[in-house]
Amino acid sequence: MNKKMMSEQDIRTKYITPAILAAGWDRDLQLREEVSFTKGKITVRRKTVNRGEQKRADYILYYKPNIPLAIVEAKDNNHNIADGMEQALNYAEILDIPFVFTSNGDGFCFYDKTFKDTNIQAELTLEQFPSPDTLWNKYKQYKGITETSEKIVEQDYYFNPNDDRKPRYYQCNAINRAIESIANGQNRILLTMATGTGKTYTAFQIIYRLWKSRTKKRILFLADRNVLVDDPMRKDFKFFNADSNNRKMIKIKSKTVDKAYEVYFAIYQGVTGQEGFADTYMEFSPDFF
Repeated sequence: MNKKMMSEQDIRTKYITPAILAAGWDRDLQLREEVSFTKGKITVRRKTVNRGEQKRADYILYYKPNIPLAIVEAKDNNHNIADGMEQALNYAEILDIPFVFTSNGDGFCFYDKTFKDTNIQAELTLEQFPSPDTLWNKYKQYKGITETSEKIVEQDYYFNPNDDRKPRYYQCNAINRAIESIANGQNRILLTMATGTGKTYTAFQIIYRLWKSRTKKRILFLADRNVLVDDPMRKDFKFFNADSNNRKMIKIKSKTVDKAYEVYFAIYQGVTGQEGFADTYMEFSPDFF
């Protein structure tokens, strides 16, 4: 069949997907197609509420689940190889992705945001599509990830087989940026998130990855009200006490801190202004995140 007569879906199935898989990307773990990541911006004008256009990427390629590396925008063969680049770059900016590809089935136009020279855009043949390791090594160099910090950055997210909840794209951005910063030695980080955007879940994933990689051995979750401590302990953080014989989480209620635990919860009123508590806290505060 003449390539010009093929639909975009045919181009993807016959040319783009095979080229990606031939480069070593795992279809089940590293490749997702038609990924909708936002339903569109909501605009309110007096009593009228409208939702903007949904954003959906043709392909997102991941080094590991929730660690995206590249976007691929596909067009039919009646388009030029670089058509769709502006849209793909917009998606990449939102998703914090450094590598962008477009294709019409003849090859790929590759936009490399990590490249420091002026020549950041190049054309590749179908056979030249980069492997996961190639892009990951470029990503590490761009982010300043060393051999030591790579273990932290590569740490998997927590996945509950009984819960189909997945991090939203902006939560992944926050989690990944925080982990990368800590891995590179930054110890003071501020994340600002609006009400209802999943701050507790985001905090849990950050804490889980730091704890699982043994980057931080003791972690303090601090809030200003008991409900903001008790509720996360029962819900998002329940993993840490799932094993009744090996409980890792506790709420601080007195001046004495039991060092047998690893994740501590407290309201700040309970850990400030108490005589004797500061000395107990400082005994192992360097281990706290």
